[in-house]
Amino acid sequence: MSVVAFLAPQGNPQHRFQAPVNQVNQVETTAAQGQAGGATAVVVAAGAASVLVGRGRTKRKGVETARGSVAVKAFESELGVQAPVGFFDPLGLSADGDVAAFTRRRETELKHGRLCMLATMGYITPELVGKWPAMLSPSQNLKFEDVPNGLGALSKVPLAGWAQILIYCAMVEVSGIQNRLSDAPGDFGWKVLTSDDPEAKTKKLSAEIANGRLAMMAIMGMLFQDGLTGSAWGDWASYTDSPLRAFESESGVQAPLGFWDPVGFTKDGNTASFKRRREVEIKHGRVSMLATMGYITPEVTGKFPGFLSPINNLKFEDVPNGLAALSKVPLGGWAQILAYCFFCELEGFDPKDK
Repeated sequence: MSVVAFLAPQGNPQHRFQAPVNQVNQVETTAAQGQAGGATAVVVAAGAASVLVGRGRTKRKGVETARGSVAVKAFESELGVQAPVGFFDPLGLSADGDVAAFTRRRETELKHGRLCMLATMGYITPELVGKWPAMLSPSQNLKFEDVPNGLGALSKVPLAGWAQILIYCAMVEVSGIQNRLSDAPGDFGWKVLTSDDPEAKTKKLSAEIANGRLAMMAIMGMLFQDGLTGSAWGDWASYTDSPLRAFESESGVQAPLGFWDPVGFTKDGNTASFKRRREVEIKHGRVSMLATMGYITPEVTGKFPGFLSPINNLKFEDVPNGLAALSKVPLGGWAQILAYCFFCELEGFDPKDK
């Protein structure tokens, strides 16, 4: 039966699916006469199946790759595709080429960008121009100037105030859904950025997306710094609970980065681990300084006027500079180099650690 399935003639689709029915009966009749032919058929069918499955996978892979390329090209002329990144979709959210999903995500991006631009200015403006000279909650005798800026305001605004804020947000959200005048993402009929010149309009709308993206990064940075130091632009010295303070007075803590540990190797405050890593850093730095000078010096002052290996009639000047020297130095020379490195390493250990 398998032979028929994979060896059906290529032609009219109806013939291709009708032929196996008749051939199945023939195969079953023949199978009753001898088991040897059936075994051969199974082997042939398995081989044919493997070939076709392999071709099918290759074809599907090619189709998926082609679809991915087409999907990218479908959106690479949209707003927001800007230098130097171009079309940036590292997670492949638009790989399926779904226009509706792309439009929904663009709507979300614009909304979040606009909110973050307002939030960023909401952080900065009260510090520059001051706060409203009025009461936030007369019943609680709470003035606007009594509410701190940033995350500290969360615990100061009364419950009724948060209820009003949430109701207003819901009203704006529902109103935006029900009163769409256009299918364009972010277009609610309130024309702030527009122009009769298509090129100027595109530039303004692209700037809105770029500024919104910047504001999303900015507000997260301000919230993070506010949470650590008590202010969106607080001094690092205000973060007194940082585990990194155990090492911030060590050598190597220099401007403009200060104590720089982006991976968080020292967040556990382990002094022994810090000293071991500092030892390794200094060792690697010294070896690299010697290696750098080893690259440069022979080109400037020349090489030793002697033999590196008299047995091999190899002079120092015959050894090229850099990586090409790896294949020129004889095995005996490498043995001496490794022995010397091992000797230096062993002598550098504390006697208690040997």
